[in-house]
Amino acid sequence: MPVNIHPSWKQQLQTEFEQPYFQSLINFVKAEYTQYTCYPKGSDIFAAFDHCPFDQTKVVIIGQDPYHGPGQANGLCFSVKDGIPHPPSLINIFKEIQTDLGQPYPQSGNLERWAKQGVLLLNATLTVRAHQAGSHQGKGWETFTDAAIRKLSMERESLVFLLWGGFAKKKAKLIDGNKHRILTSGHPSPLSANRGYWFGNGHFSECNKILKDWDNKTIAW
Repeated sequence: MPVNIHPSWKQQLQTEFEQPYFQSLINFVKAEYTQYTCYPKGSDIFAAFDHCPFDQTKVVIIGQDPYHGPGQANGLCFSVKDGIPHPPSLINIFKEIQTDLGQPYPQSGNLERWAKQGVLLLNATLTVRAHQAGSHQGKGWETFTDAAIRKLSMERESLVFLLWGGFAKKKAKLIDGNKHRILTSGHPSPLSANRGYWFGNGHFSECNKILKDWDNKTIAW
């Protein structure tokens, strides 16, 4: 099964593409995209990998599901296309950056600018049926994206993993905490943020401090 994904990731994940579960997953996704409106568009399904090559990844942010509204999902977690209104979680991410780093609130919610600096914006599930959150969960995507996280943990050194909310925190078991840094907090969704579990976590400045301590280039958030 040929998969159109960045060559650096293709090399690392080739054994996954050859597994029976992945063939079943691809068959499921093809059927869904044929019968229903699904997001993101087909060419953006692996966008997180395409915009952030394996050997250039410095920071990993883990989301759960793509946005399921029209024109929102672009294949990067928490990110929307240019000109699309910012969803609540993204608004809270940008508000925290404002407070943490003293930066102005950005006009564009397109986080490709982060990905190009080495931030892997990885949803655990890479596709979704329109208006049906979680509709493609449990079909094999999680096995695939867990394998990507494990590969980064094993093959790379000194990465920063930002795990926001209960779902993302469960991924910590896939990461070698002796080689990498794991920062955790509540989720930026309004429900969590308004209860005091998100704002003030200082993750963006802390992440840059860690990168600087490792003599790595910081991220222009």
